[in-house]
Order: sequence, then structure tokens, then C-alpha cells
Amino acid sequence: MSTFSHLDDRLGEFTLRPLDADADAPLLHRWVTHPKAAFWLMGDADVAGVAEAYRTIAAHPHHAAYLGSWRGRPAFLAERYDPARVELVGLYDPEPGDVGMHFLCAPTDTPAHGFTHAVLTTIMAWLFADPATRRVVVEPDVRNTAVHALNAAVGFTVVGEIRKPEKDALLSVCTRERFRKAIEGDQRA
Repeated sequence: MSTFSHLDDRLGEFTLRPLDADADAPLLHRWVTHPKAAFWLMGDADVAGVAEAYRTIAAHPHHAAYLGSWRGRPAFLAERYDPARVELVGLYDPEPGDVGMHFLCAPTDTPAHGFTHAVLTTIMAWLFADPATRRVVVEPDVRNTAVHALNAAVGFTVVGEIRKPEKDALLSVCTRERFRKAIEGDQRA
């Protein structure tokens, strides 16, 4: 049963549901240890380690993970967190209504044009479906230029670089209004 559903005009239905750390661990292990997921920082994890990491997230009152599907098949991972309490504590000035987000698309040998953009749009629509969400905050690795471009395409603006224990990150934020304008101006025809 899905928690959220979004229809992309070109690629069809995307859904999100709460992650089941134990049942989904074998699938997630394949995703997070794939070379294309290097920025996820779990390349050496085993299945038990992946399950433990997501049980820890599930037990945290300010962090949650969701499995995303496309056309009924698991295809991406999303995390939602309170950046004032997780990930960014002391690294930026939080505002009321800030929601942190991570996402990872499953590796594939047959990429669909526009898929990652549709995933990010789905996740942003899901986060902004909560009326309490005023801004989405992200902190991708500074070297992850592909995700910086995607973030800009959906309305994120760069705040600046921050140093986290595991990486140098590019702190960026997106308001509901900037997301709406970016999506309305989307000319991917």
C-alpha cells in the first residue's frame, strides 16, 4: 500500500511507501553498494549492515526512509529528516518548516529518459504535500555535479558549502514557491 502517489505526464505513476528495513534490505543492498551509488557511502556494507542502518533510521523520531516504485516496481529510495535534529545540527540556521531529504535511484542497465527528474519531482511533491513543509533542505557531496543540476532544475538554490564529518557538502534549499515555479516552467517536451 502506498503512502503517496504521483503521476508523471510522460513516465506514469510513481509511489512511495514506508521502508521495511528487514524485508527491503536485500534489494537496498544491491542499490547502495552499486558503483553508481558511491555518494551514498555504503559501498562496503553487507545486507545485515544495510538492514541495521535502516532499522536505526526507522527507530529515530526525526528520520524516516521510504521505498519508491515506478509502474509498481521498486525503483528509488527516499529519506525524510528534520535537519535541525539530524544531519545538519549546528551546520546551518534552520527555519520552521525545514525538511531534509536524501534520494537514490536504483541502478539500471536500461535508463528511461527523464526518470531521475521524475523521481525528484515525485519526492518534492510528496514533501510539499505536507502543509507544514516550508523548505526542503539537501546537502549532497560537492563533487556530485549531476545531482546539483537536478536540484537546480526543481527549484533549489545553493546556500553554500558546509563540512560534514563524511563529506564536503553543498547546502541547498527549495521553497514551495520555487518548486512550483520550476515545475510549471518545465519544458521537457
